[in-house]
Amino acid sequence: MAISKIGSKALVDCSVASADLEDGSITNAKLANSSITVNGTSVSLGASASLIDISWQSVITADGSTATSAVAGEGYFIDTTSNTHTVTLPASPSIGDKIAIKDYAGTFATNNLTIGRNGNNIQGVANDSQISTNRASLILVYSDATRGWLYTVESNVTSFAPTFTSATGGTVTESGDFKIHTFTGDGCFVVSSLGNVSCVPTGGPSSVDYLVVAGGGGGGNFGGGGAGGYRTSFGCCSVSTLPVTTTSYPITVGGGGSAGTGAANTAGDNGNTSSFSTITSTGGGGGGAFGPVSTGKNGGSGGGGGTPTTNPYPGQPGGTGNTPPVSPPQGNPGGNGGDGGTGGGGGGGAACAGTNHTPPFIGGDGGAGAPNSITGSSVFYAGGGGGGGGACAGQSAGSGGVGGGGDAGDSAPGSTGTPGTANTGGGGGGAYDRDGGTGGKGIVIIRYKFQ
Repeated sequence: MAISKIGSKALVDCSVASADLEDGSITNAKLANSSITVNGTSVSLGASASLIDISWQSVITADGSTATSAVAGEGYFIDTTSNTHTVTLPASPSIGDKIAIKDYAGTFATNNLTIGRNGNNIQGVANDSQISTNRASLILVYSDATRGWLYTVESNVTSFAPTFTSATGGTVTESGDFKIHTFTGDGCFVVSSLGNVSCVPTGGPSSVDYLVVAGGGGGGNFGGGGAGGYRTSFGCCSVSTLPVTTTSYPITVGGGGSAGTGAANTAGDNGNTSSFSTITSTGGGGGGAFGPVSTGKNGGSGGGGGTPTTNPYPGQPGGTGNTPPVSPPQGNPGGNGGDGGTGGGGGGGAACAGTNHTPPFIGGDGGAGAPNSITGSSVFYAGGGGGGGGACAGQSAGSGGVGGGGDAGDSAPGSTGTPGTANTGGGGGGAYDRDGGTGGKGIVIIRYKFQ
């Protein structure tokens, strides 16, 4: 190419080396630069380079126990056909580090992928992430300590919305953002999905609160029945919620114990166990008799003591509560009976021990139950049954403890003990020379966040 001048104007001679100006025919040697920089790497002109610097690894088949430790610059095909999987991000990333993930088999919705943050934020939050959309793929790039790993180049990722636990079983009610499943009889609590409180963004927890109350003990023909064992995570600072999985949990609701009879001078029977998952509450102890079985029986809460019919007729102790022992205690002991048939002890309750008989002929009161607001309203559960009044007419019988404990029968005109209230686990009331009251049936209540 030549430049000439006519007068004051410069002219370009396009006929010189005109082939060099044709589209695509300029050679590298005729350019000022012979390379370009792609993703920090120099690439010669005419060569090829990837715009996304990811080195894809062989397919990883999830086994549910082994996590993948991600390396910056690598991509991972994850097959969760048979199990869930976790990809753990690098602990000390640098700005611009990238990790790529692809749902290999289209099964992330069935078996989720968890992205472990390994001490760094994800999307600005100190939580792991959970990917639960089939055929999802994404690239994470590290930004800084504040925002941490950020999602980029997302495809088919639609499940970053919070998720919550969902279940069926029992009678279902709602209180604010919580669902409450109440079981007044045996059944199943069936969990169909779990919350993602530990992931980004946060939803509901994958654990539940519970109240498990066993059946109350039957009142004897003297001592009051002990309340059914009382175990709960709700409002109890020393007990954690119970983790659940997507499975069916059998629920057992214990019935109340049978009452002792006046005609045969028998003690009350223990109540029956209630259970949910790993939580078991023991039935309340039966109340002692003015007869051969005069000691209050052991149980979730102990039954009240009675008096033997053999001379010198010593008063007998109440049964031991929290049997077998758990922490916090599931119940309290029953009160002592009086010498010579002077009065029965009250059955133990969830909050208090049963009261000893008061001389000369006054039956002990049942121990108080405990209040619980797991249903959204405060309700007392697991009160002990009152102890029967003494042999002399007009003496006072013990009152049942708040929380469903039955009142005792009076010695004159000779009334029977009152049954414990159904689905509170209250102990039945005792009675002198009359039938005691049956124990109240237990209850199981489960609560979790659903929105």
